[in-house]
Amino acid sequence: MFTNVLVGVDGRATGRDAIALARELVDPDGTLTLAHVRGRESAVEDENSRKLLEREQRETGVEAGIVSVLSASPGRGLHEQAEKEGADLLAVGSCRRGALGRAVLGDDTRAALNGASSTVAIAPSGYATHHPPLTTVGVGFDGSPESMAALAMARELAATSTATIHALDVVSLPTIVYGGYVGPSYQEAIEVPLERARQRLSELPDVTGRAVPGLAGEELAAFGDEVDILVIGSRGYGPVQRLVLGSTSNYLARHARCPLLVLPRSA
Repeated sequence: MFTNVLVGVDGRATGRDAIALARELVDPDGTLTLAHVRGRESAVEDENSRKLLEREQRETGVEAGIVSVLSASPGRGLHEQAEKEGADLLAVGSCRRGALGRAVLGDDTRAALNGASSTVAIAPSGYATHHPPLTTVGVGFDGSPESMAALAMARELAATSTATIHALDVVSLPTIVYGGYVGPSYQEAIEVPLERARQRLSELPDVTGRAVPGLAGEELAAFGDEVDILVIGSRGYGPVQRLVLGSTSNYLARHARCPLLVLPRSA
């Protein structure tokens, strides 16, 4: 599991959602650190930031260190602090504008988290007040190196909680569907890749999997209703071992219906 977890807090419910998720994911012998990002360098701002951290620490009853971070952007400050501390997980809450039970990052935070070297956990709105135990771990899987890394992470999570693993392989719909034409050729065009996906999934031991046609972001977001946490790999262009939000992970950061784990891009 994760041994060095940095949690972004801001004095609002979203930060407590992140704390609750971090508690679920940290190793029993691991360490938690609560971080608050302040925008100005002054003794007063620093003191207020530390008071906020101490209040969150006290009211949530979490055993954690605290750190006040100076940065122009909350997301950038958090991911730079995570690198400084060598954190293997950065936990954040959703934008407060998100619907209850949805994980929605604000544009500034999402953009700044791009480039993080650690796995990022996004807690959905309301997670601190209501979250089931981790009995089902979902993973987006398509046979790529990134999805293999996500499956390995899902196995780690399942091993620590005796959860079951459920994989979803989303096969992109052929272009003819979006052109408004669906004829006999559609069935032929989609059935072959669907069968390949089913074969991939059948070869995964101890995994319940299914393949569906559609748009990856939309199908995986809906899949979040069936699992307690969803693990995906990032595939956007960028340096290896960095989290780069591609179209699917970007969509899920806005629409995930359960806690979301996004892994840095694989080698």
